Amino acid sequence: MKATVFHEHGPPEVLKYEDFPNPDVGPDQVLVDVKAVALNHLDLFTRAGVPGLKLEMPHILGSDISGVIKELGSDVSGNLEVGQKVIIDPGRSCGVCEQCIRGEVSLCRHYGIIGEHYRGGYADFISEKAEYVVPIPDHSKLDFNQAAAAPLTFMTAWRMLITKAKIKPGDDVLIIGIGGGVALAALQIAKFAGARVLVTSSSDEKLEKALKLGASFGINHRNTPDFHKEVWSLTNRRGVDVVVDSVGEATWAKSLRSLRKGGRLVTCGATSGPNVMINANLVFWNQLEILGSTMGSRSEFREVLKLVWDGHLKPIVDQTFPLSKAEEAHRIMEKGDQFGKLVLNP
Repeated sequence: MKATVFHEHGPPEVLKYEDFPNPDVGPDQVLVDVKAVALNHLDLFTRAGVPGLKLEMPHILGSDISGVIKELGSDVSGNLEVGQKVIIDPGRSCGVCEQCIRGEVSLCRHYGIIGEHYRGGYADFISEKAEYVVPIPDHSKLDFNQAAAAPLTFMTAWRMLITKAKIKPGDDVLIIGIGGGVALAALQIAKFAGARVLVTSSSDEKLEKALKLGASFGINHRNTPDFHKEVWSLTNRRGVDVVVDSVGEATWAKSLRSLRKGGRLVTCGATSGPNVMINANLVFWNQLEILGSTMGSRSEFREVLKLVWDGHLKPIVDQTFPLSKAEEAHRIMEKGDQFGKLVLNP
């Protein structure tokens, strides 16, 4: 088969489209003919090198995968069959620790993600245990590109807003840096939950698109660097109930200042850097909550997928590329020009 791999960490040009051995199919595994694989910022970090993360080289990126079942292992039974359209649950856990037994697999000490800790979907085929292969219902109108754009982003955004931040109808939610997959999923989930949504971006074009998706207000943080002051003006000097900030260093202090007393900041990343400044006086006096979130449980994944399959939430695809052009897609994601997901087609 063909795959896009890297043999060493580095910039986008380390990605190579080359021949790679077909994956083995164990008794409990399913061979999936990959039709689409969506990019995440995780791909950029993994390619560049994450401190302490040791990978089997050459490594294959790709956490968000859709495709068709090509072969079933001898012990696979149930609702899976050859020719079926599927996506793959990207999270992996030990299954036996106290967190896994509680269903909180993303809190497992051995938690990992395909494409990061394990070889992923930048390839013609991938072999996965049957328990991680999720059928796409016949009634779903999503194509393979949209289906690949759903798993990681909607799972992550659902846990952040519904499980962690516990948003409710009437809440004001501020999303920092609209345009990426998680931010767009968060916008749709917040609207579905009955919240009013404010978004920021350095691009007026992205803000306009976000307004069409249901955001109530857009703030250009390039023109208005003290965006927290605009937030206070738009909320009648109350502040928002929840801030979704996965930008990190560049926005963190102002995100905290955008919150009402008792408000919650929830984060699943730090694309501008992890070393944020926190005003402890502001946190304790205003009784703020800072909530970290990573991926989601398998039940949360199924909950949000039902809304995706039924059309209540829609994965947004910005551009598609042949798998051989992964380097180009990585460069576009590094610039942050996209609105929605970038998807590769093997």
